Amino acid sequence: MIRTALVLAGLGLGLTAVMAESNPISERQQTMKAVGGATREGAAMAKGEAAFDTAKARAIFKTYADAAKKMPALFPDTSKTGGETTAAPKIWEDQAGFKAAFAKFETDSAAGTTVANLDGFRTAFGAATKNCGTCHEVYRIKK
Repeated sequence: MIRTALVLAGLGLGLTAVMAESNPISERQQTMKAVGGATREGAAMAKGEAAFDTAKARAIFKTYADAAKKMPALFPDTSKTGGETTAAPKIWEDQAGFKAAFAKFETDSAAGTTVANLDGFRTAFGAATKNCGTCHEVYRIKK
C-alpha cells in the first residue's frame, strides 16, 4: 500500500514537471526571470556595488547565451495569449526579426563568456544588455 502511494506520488511529480515544461509561456517567464537575476547581479558588479568575480561574470553571460538559444522556440502560435504573457503580437508578425534579435543577443553574450577583468565585463555587459532594451521595445507589451 505504501509502495503504491509512493509510486503514484512520484508519477504525479513527474507529470507535473512534464506539464510545466510543455507550457511555453511559463517556461519563457522562468527563463526571463533567470536573465533578470543575472542582470541585477551584473549591474551590481558593473556599478562597483559588488566585487568583480570572473566566475560570476562568466556565469551571467552563460545565462544570457542559454536564454538566447532557448527563447525563440518558446513562442509557438498556441502561446499568443494566456498565462499573463506580455509577448507582443509583433513576435508572430516578424519571426525573422525576432529570431535575429535573439541571435544577436546570443552572439553578444557569448563574447562575454571569456571576460577576465572589470573593464572587459563592463564593455561586454553593456553590449549584451543593450539587446534587452531593444527587444523589449519592439516585442513586449508594456505593463
